[in-house]
Amino acid sequence: MTDALVIGAGPAGLMAAEELARAGRRVLVTEAKPSVARKLLMAGKSGLNLTKDEPPAMFTKHTSGGGPALFEALKSFGPEEVKDWARNLGQEVFTGSSGRVFPDAMKASPLLRAWLLRLADLGVEFRTRWRWVGLDDGMQFETPEGVVTLNPKVTVLALGGASWSRLGSDGTWAQMLSGKGVTLAPFKPANMGFCVNWSDHMKPHFGVPVKGTALLVNGQTTRGEYVISEKGLEGGGIYAISAAVRDGADLKIDLLPDWPLEKIAARLSGPRGKTSVSNHLRKALKLEGVKRALLMEFGNPLPDGAALASLIKALPVPHAGPRPIDEAISTAGGVRFEAMDENLMLNALPGVFCAGEMLDWEAPTGGYLITTCLATGRHAGRAAARWSQGQVR
Repeated sequence: MTDALVIGAGPAGLMAAEELARAGRRVLVTEAKPSVARKLLMAGKSGLNLTKDEPPAMFTKHTSGGGPALFEALKSFGPEEVKDWARNLGQEVFTGSSGRVFPDAMKASPLLRAWLLRLADLGVEFRTRWRWVGLDDGMQFETPEGVVTLNPKVTVLALGGASWSRLGSDGTWAQMLSGKGVTLAPFKPANMGFCVNWSDHMKPHFGVPVKGTALLVNGQTTRGEYVISEKGLEGGGIYAISAAVRDGADLKIDLLPDWPLEKIAARLSGPRGKTSVSNHLRKALKLEGVKRALLMEFGNPLPDGAALASLIKALPVPHAGPRPIDEAISTAGGVRFEAMDENLMLNALPGVFCAGEMLDWEAPTGGYLITTCLATGRHAGRAAARWSQGQVR
């Protein structure tokens, strides 16, 4: 008999399952897809950035939209705890020059294998291809064997957000919970690129990384690499400012962030002769390749003199909005924190807890996402274990 159910086998769900099992619960984890932790494995293809090596107070400043329960979870399980957790699974970690923390193996599969073995040793059972479809008279699942209904003492929902549906996070759970009186914030893409309707002259630059610029949003300057894609702008530098731009802030690019405005203006004031504007930019400013292409794309017709220098320092980027939500790395929106108590238990559904990206918070890439999913999974799992034992807190 299952007395603790976890729905969703991503990082948050696996962490909740481990905490429940350590507390002596008989734990079943269900997963709609044929295998577990698919999004974690996908993240591992680019190195598996587990966390960011920075003080807890600084770390939590990067997480927005969360309530006190989320920050309490991060206080108990932050960057140092994540590193220790990985080491305890036999995965040594290292910290890169940017403070980002990775497993030495630079992929997710060794860590996941070790984690699943530990969960098996704790007695955790898994059922894949079990899709949660209802919660009337128990938790109902569509399975390869037909409809199955479970009535566990306690349940942790760790169903993800609404991006990368092919990996399991499709947001279809939202309608079921709202139908039971759970208040939700609308889903929005987070850590996503932006659509740009490029002219033909940009085609040679598709796939080219843009380095050595700065992105200007809401009076803040962010340095980071990004990519010109056929569909628009994407990559880490763009993701870092994507929430503000999504919510209406203007985006500008400083094409020469290491050059003061006066120096650029002085260089441009020299005689151009019969040299084309494009060549003058290249010779006077060493503005070449994709940087010059961006200026020509967004700045034409180019002004002269000081106005051109100002344009180079703050080039407006007209875009057509965020890329579709299913392409986003993560999502904002989901279960509102006021719909839960301090233990992440739903007020409308006693004994049902929530964790991970299905909660209404967002954070940039760089280790913040995985750490917060792990921390909320741990927090919900521990609270669910106490609830199942008749303890309120």
